[in-house]
Amino acid sequence: MIARDALAQLPVRTALPALRAALDGAGSAVLCAPPGTGKTTLVPLDLAGLTGDGPRRRVLVAEPRRIAARAAARRMAWLLGEQVGDRVGFTVRGERRAGPRTAVEVVTTGVLLQRLQRDPELAGVDVVVLDECHERHLDADTSAAFLLDVRETLRPALRLVAASATTDAEGWAGLLGGAAGPAPVVEAAGVSHPVETVWAPPERPVRPAHGLRVDPALLTHVAGVVRRALRERTGDVLCFLPGVGEIGRVAGELAGVDAEVLQVHGRAPAEVQDAVLAGGDGVRRVVLATSVAESSLTVPGVRVVVDSGLARVPRMDHARGLSALTTVRASRAAARQRAGRAGREAPGVVYRCWTEGEDGRLPAFPDPEIRVADLTAFALQAACWGDPDASGLALLDAPPAGALGAAREVLTAVGAVDAAGRATGRGLRMARMGVHPRLARALLDGSAEVGVRRAAEVVALLSEEPPRAYGDDLAEAWRTARRGGDGYAARWRQEARRLAAAVGEPGAAGAGEAPRGGGTGRGASDDAVAGLVAALAFPERVARARGAGSYLMASGTGAEPGGEGSRLRDAQWLAVAVADRPVAAASARVRLAAVIDEDTACAAARALYSSGEEVRWADGDVVARRVERLGAIELAVRPLSAPDPELVREAVVAGLRREGLGLLRWPAGAVAVRQRMAFLHRELGAPWPDVSDAALLARVEDWLGVELGRARRRADLERADTAAALARLLPWATGDAARFDELAPERIEVPSGSRVRVDYGGEQPVLAVKLQELFGWQESPRTAGGRVPVLVHLLSPAGRPAAVTADLASFWRDGYRAVRAELRGRYPKHPWPEDPSAAEPTRHTTARLRRG
Repeated sequence: MIARDALAQLPVRTALPALRAALDGAGSAVLCAPPGTGKTTLVPLDLAGLTGDGPRRRVLVAEPRRIAARAAARRMAWLLGEQVGDRVGFTVRGERRAGPRTAVEVVTTGVLLQRLQRDPELAGVDVVVLDECHERHLDADTSAAFLLDVRETLRPALRLVAASATTDAEGWAGLLGGAAGPAPVVEAAGVSHPVETVWAPPERPVRPAHGLRVDPALLTHVAGVVRRALRERTGDVLCFLPGVGEIGRVAGELAGVDAEVLQVHGRAPAEVQDAVLAGGDGVRRVVLATSVAESSLTVPGVRVVVDSGLARVPRMDHARGLSALTTVRASRAAARQRAGRAGREAPGVVYRCWTEGEDGRLPAFPDPEIRVADLTAFALQAACWGDPDASGLALLDAPPAGALGAAREVLTAVGAVDAAGRATGRGLRMARMGVHPRLARALLDGSAEVGVRRAAEVVALLSEEPPRAYGDDLAEAWRTARRGGDGYAARWRQEARRLAAAVGEPGAAGAGEAPRGGGTGRGASDDAVAGLVAALAFPERVARARGAGSYLMASGTGAEPGGEGSRLRDAQWLAVAVADRPVAAASARVRLAAVIDEDTACAAARALYSSGEEVRWADGDVVARRVERLGAIELAVRPLSAPDPELVREAVVAGLRREGLGLLRWPAGAVAVRQRMAFLHRELGAPWPDVSDAALLARVEDWLGVELGRARRRADLERADTAAALARLLPWATGDAARFDELAPERIEVPSGSRVRVDYGGEQPVLAVKLQELFGWQESPRTAGGRVPVLVHLLSPAGRPAAVTADLASFWRDGYRAVRAELRGRYPKHPWPEDPSAAEPTRHTTARLRRG
């Protein structure tokens, strides 16, 4: 019997006429309905004609998470007074409960993608509802793009609804409407109860979350806030935490509270999730949950929400080739969703574990996955859809070109796409397996090596990372899963069976298949099998020890296993399955890996193998050798006795550009030539060359070419005649080089007959000369064709500066008298005439002059 009273209380019912009209007219609509209004449950039932007299339609509802899909189906079946699997059913990966009478089927967006690839027309489906589209999961965005393509080219009558509690309604309306103009936006008024906000930040600063690490002090604080909420408020408490590990930590700190502590996350067994969502039996509850509890479902009895303010999202580190979950601050939209859980059934309260000032600095919405996540699976979906570069797909955000390019490189390496980016037969098969393309490759090629069942079991471990308690050794985790009776082990066995069935024809590997590795085969040990399959999935992560528990992966990234007691730390080779990158750490942290040997590493990563002569600048000199490599890992090295001279020259040039001109010898004469050339370039410009470090390094082969041709090592550079080399840059072609000594003379003859060196190292040329040698000289010399006066440093007989002038006539007239009065007593043996302009210049003392 239909629960008419419950249906009548759902606020979204008032928006149903407008929604039906929009779909009958435009064929698509955006539904904005606050949490608790019934958009996930009543809307599909109404559109299917199951709650009234409307036409009967088959409705497909896509949810971003398995827990939400099961909960939504169960709730709708309850409203109809039926069991799940009758007129309302669901399909998630590895589980299906639907039958011939099913009119509303709830699926995950991943399942929807699989169906679209197999049957683009979605035969028999009349309406598709994309629920919680505001979360911007990659599968949901991709599904929307494919559905819009289907509506435009194959089935214009297919109706499409984008539904969300908090979303960019304008953006989705424009996307769904396309060239015809924005799709209608239908809004449902909410009647959620008021939710009071209590700001509850930690008393002392906590370290920001990074990677998968959350400061234990914050988790202790969150547990304290839960205890406070239990004291201050009534009703059940829903506490949001970023991940399973944090849930376990807080659950441990809540031991002894007067309430039942429950844990809800994607890995929890379905029966546990169902029990939480079914409500309590009078015992007060504390529900610790990840973001799976943000939307699409109501946790009965909750009056209090405690929000840690953290979320866990996928991120791709392209520099290191690592894709992993990372912990970030939750967006304001997510915080509103979480707070709304407290007001679903009655007035409530949310305790936010941050300050009100911080709240305004939070991002407005979560980052769309397409901008930040690994795009390999997306690229394969697009290729199988017939749009390899995704340029024809209607997406709210275009995929970043660099990330999409990196994804296509992976797909090409595993044989999933051809050179043009089109999906191969192997790629189509991989896309239907429902796992990441890397894991699909490992399943196909691994099955040919070790058998379908064993390959499927290892891939199942890799598709959902085992609990931390299983350890970091993949082979040991495999054995633990086989023995285990926990929820993870049950899901793992189910997924392994599904994957084994998905392989189909055992042994069919095709393009991209790896050769048999040493020690593998159908009779190989668990360690060998786990290692081979992991290496096939992540060939660039095979790693060799480099001492002290440190490894180098073929990608070039360093890696370090976790605990001191880990068996992995003693291995020579590893196949790294899961790793993350701690902030500011030089190496990745290995979370799950298998011990392998060199043969297995080379077999699985053969596409990364290279061999050849290598001449490069390293460690301050030319290194010439023949190297065999597996990516960044050097397998074998032999020195080259007669390397290619051109390669040597390139290495020397690279060394100069890396380490700078300090590799050359710069005697005083060379420095002087360079300074004179720099002076003319500064004062006169072209054709006088720029001889700054940057300019000389850019043109190093123009002026140092002869010396480079003779150089075989660093010591040869140190013997180069830099003065002669620099002279090659003088403007010989224009004839101006002949005026070099005229425009920037190395020495200037003074009245005494001495030829004194000019210093061009400062902003103005300097002539430092003893004062007595300039008697009778009325004008300071000039350089650069008369443009620049020389600054004269007049020295005492001891060679110390006595005066500085660029106007000798003025000095003799006004400044000489004071200098003469100060120095004549100190240097009585030197001439100090009263009229220097008429005196004879000299380098000698008065006595010497008399003898002369």
